[in-house]
Amino acid sequence: MVDDARTDLAALLAGPLVPAARGLLNCTLSAGGVTVRLTEVEAYAGTGGDAASHAHRGRTPRNSVMFGPAGYAYVYFTYGMYWCMNVVTGTEGEASAVLLRAGEVVDGLDLARSRRTAVRRDLDLARGPARLCAALGVDRAAYGLFLLGDGPVRLAPPTEPVPAAAIVAGPRVGVTGAHDLPWRFWLSGDPTVSSYRRHVPRNP
Repeated sequence: MVDDARTDLAALLAGPLVPAARGLLNCTLSAGGVTVRLTEVEAYAGTGGDAASHAHRGRTPRNSVMFGPAGYAYVYFTYGMYWCMNVVTGTEGEASAVLLRAGEVVDGLDLARSRRTAVRRDLDLARGPARLCAALGVDRAAYGLFLLGDGPVRLAPPTEPVPAAAIVAGPRVGVTGAHDLPWRFWLSGDPTVSSYRRHVPRNP
């Protein structure tokens, strides 16, 4: 049954980007002794016009894993201090990935707290992509890891599918290009979902 569920998840990730992103909701991600149930994700395409994607201008050493195959981790460093993690999706050779934006810590709570000592509420431990990685202890070492096996970072399908009516779609957060594209997906009413902040360009 577990192998069948993983096979189904692998097939979903290898398919179109938006269904793959929606299908990641309620999946669990385990790393560093902590497990997080995913409650918010954000989809990014590649060279086909998605100006917010890291692969928008083509393949580079940084984004090469985004070009597939699906099911691998794309981890990047941002603002000189934070790690963020994506799950690669789609057909090999055509870049796309889903940013893991937020989740609920469902196992390893004490360990997650030890990594996020400034956080007062458990609901905020993985509320945001950098916080999620910090709670899991994910960093550059996770780049390029296969997530559907038994490695150090493991993605598992949900025990029950999420009803379509429970998924909300809206604009992506804090990106300069294609910011109104409704490719952010989250579980309706879940308190661990991050706050929406539209990108505001700086004055010249």
